[in-house]
Amino acid sequence: MLPVILLVDDDPTTNFLSTRLLKRLGVGEEIVVALNGFEALQQLQQRCFVGEAVGSACPDLVLLDVNMPVMDGFEFLEAYQQLPAEQRRNTLVVMLTTSMLATDRQRAEQLPVADFLTKPLTREKLATVLRQHFDIELP
Repeated sequence: MLPVILLVDDDPTTNFLSTRLLKRLGVGEEIVVALNGFEALQQLQQRCFVGEAVGSACPDLVLLDVNMPVMDGFEFLEAYQQLPAEQRRNTLVVMLTTSMLATDRQRAEQLPVADFLTKPLTREKLATVLRQHFDIELP
């Protein structure tokens, strides 16, 4: 089954290119875009409801930028950890950022982040994440 993917980035060009790549490769069941961490948190709270169909529309993969207005990637992750376990149990978070700062990478290692990738999202980077975490091989 293909993952539901949540792109969290304030840059429309990055969102366009990442969405285009994901659609071209046919790897997302659904691709949802949030422009900052606050919108992403709202998406998770709305989609990852608790009840009979827990996680039915919940994103499987979050591609998260670091530097965004309103709520940055780290603020999102801190708030994300406060969500009920049912709302985050099957969601994998991968940082996708232009940040090359060692401090950002170290900070990410202390939070629930599966990987730390630099932009742009490429077929190779995506293939690695899908293979390692979802057992999906790109054609």
